[in-house]
Amino acid sequence: MNNPSPTAWIDAETFTPLATADVVIVPVPYEATTTYRKGCQHGPGAILAAADQLEYYDVELGQEVCFQLGIAIHAAIADSQVQPDLTPEAMVREVERALQPLLAAGKFVITLGGEHGITAGVVAAYQAQFSEPFTVVQIDAHGDLRHCYEGSIYNHACVMRRLVDRGIPTLPVAIRSICQEEADLIAQNQIPVVWDHERGSDWIEAAIAQISTEQVFITIDLDGFDPALIPGVGTPQPGGLSWQVGTQFLKQLFCRKTVIGCDVMELAPLTDSVVSEFMAAKLVYKLIGYQALATGKLI
Repeated sequence: MNNPSPTAWIDAETFTPLATADVVIVPVPYEATTTYRKGCQHGPGAILAAADQLEYYDVELGQEVCFQLGIAIHAAIADSQVQPDLTPEAMVREVERALQPLLAAGKFVITLGGEHGITAGVVAAYQAQFSEPFTVVQIDAHGDLRHCYEGSIYNHACVMRRLVDRGIPTLPVAIRSICQEEADLIAQNQIPVVWDHERGSDWIEAAIAQISTEQVFITIDLDGFDPALIPGVGTPQPGGLSWQVGTQFLKQLFCRKTVIGCDVMELAPLTDSVVSEFMAAKLVYKLIGYQALATGKLI
């Protein structure tokens, strides 16, 4: 399967040059450490292709969001089909280097993976660019807090551990699968966790109250959502966020905090269905819409 390389979000009508774009979508079709169902290197291309089927108009926001701010598609970086021998460590450095000039130019970057280990490089770029502290809000089925897995500290199962080790505050949300090592780390470091089985009617308010920083980065592993909605992931788990609840949480984050960037990871497209990539594309468009809403770009 080849990774398609569209140059516009949705279609040619919405094309925006990188220099004038408010939002830059960066595909990172990298896969090296996935441990169950393979295929997430095809996730970014599938999301961009599915975006061609989106309507311009966002029913919730009441506007054609794509015409209220410029959206550019960056060239793919760390592409496993182009660089099949790229190690996870080298990938992290390459992603960090590629994102830094975009952040320095004031772009709102949404990174598309690819395996979740990519987030280590993404967040490193934000740490280099932003002097003020930020919290990484993680929507995920898994803790991703192992120190090392299958011989690599940059395995997708270790990505949040790398951030914790850097002293970055985190808020994992919709978690429903961890190992003993991760449970011990959560207890020792007193990491606040929104466990999926404990979410009540007021969980969004309680979750946001646990974020101590004004700035927030959002990392979304698509298995954080109910697999009935997005089955095309590498390591699905029962439970998870519904569409309405998940997007409501994201909207509240954008409206009540300063979201500095996002990533959407771990889409592994199914061969006989387009549901997962379309849901992921719709989710990315929601992130763009909420950023436009939060920054006063909607009319």
